[in-house]
Amino acid sequence: MTALTERSAAPAPRLATRLRARVGAYVGLTKPRIIELLLITTVPAMMVADRGWPSLSLLFWTLLGGTFAAGAANVFNCYFDRDIDRLMQRTQKRPLVTGEVTPRAALVFGFVLTISSIVLLLITTTPLAAALSAAAIFYYAVLYTMVFKRHTRRSTEWGGVPGAAPVLIGWAAVTGSLDWPAVVIFAIVFCWQMPHFWALALRFKDDYAKADVPMLPVVTTALSVGRQSVAWAWATLAVSLLLWPVGVEYGIGLGYAIPAALLGGWFVVESHRLLARIKRGGDFRPMTLFHVSISYLSLLSVAIIVDAIV
Repeated sequence: MTALTERSAAPAPRLATRLRARVGAYVGLTKPRIIELLLITTVPAMMVADRGWPSLSLLFWTLLGGTFAAGAANVFNCYFDRDIDRLMQRTQKRPLVTGEVTPRAALVFGFVLTISSIVLLLITTTPLAAALSAAAIFYYAVLYTMVFKRHTRRSTEWGGVPGAAPVLIGWAAVTGSLDWPAVVIFAIVFCWQMPHFWALALRFKDDYAKADVPMLPVVTTALSVGRQSVAWAWATLAVSLLLWPVGVEYGIGLGYAIPAALLGGWFVVESHRLLARIKRGGDFRPMTLFHVSISYLSLLSVAIIVDAIV
């Protein structure tokens, strides 16, 4: 009797394991780490727009809708890029490459997330937030993934538009419109993306070259990439300080400006250090700037939030 019971219970753990693996594969298609970074910029935009804490329900539904939108864009990106993902060591374990998810299933999943995002934001926030969400998904999935990424060295700049879109979506969810502080926060995230992604592209330059993706480090020298990263880091600092005068009516003051100057200075210094290492030759450790850039954006978002509620 005991042996029979053990045999009948045995399939349950295997079924649970398969289910977890299948769910994990679908979640993997959405690139959750990227979504986390995008949502970090949504919250401060909402708080500035509301001049404090928006309602918890609005915050929840906006973040959920934004998660679905970003997830949809990333699923479509995995679908269209599955040919080059097979060639790159960094992406060879993605679910569409390993066969954990079929292309058809991924495409259906992407459309389900897209519709869910648009409907959810339309019902719970504002029509403008829903429209911006739809536009961002289309831009990233079609224009960036299918056109810019494969045909121009300036794909990172073009891709910066949907990458900064959560700021506008968050602002529109609160107010139903856009204002200059939203544009400035959008510009901060836009400028920030160039040093951030070029540092990653420097690290995986050979992967992109193998897949024939004309990322900037593939088509030009590391020295040129370093110099352009420095320029964009300075631009990020300058635009971040612009939020102070532009956002005065929304409660942005010295409580934000001082941390923004210090954090921006740190970001600029690290970009200069990368350039110096490139000039010296050898291992220039681009991932150092990559990790600093993540910390920079996270801490800057905290500074905006704190200044908005204090």
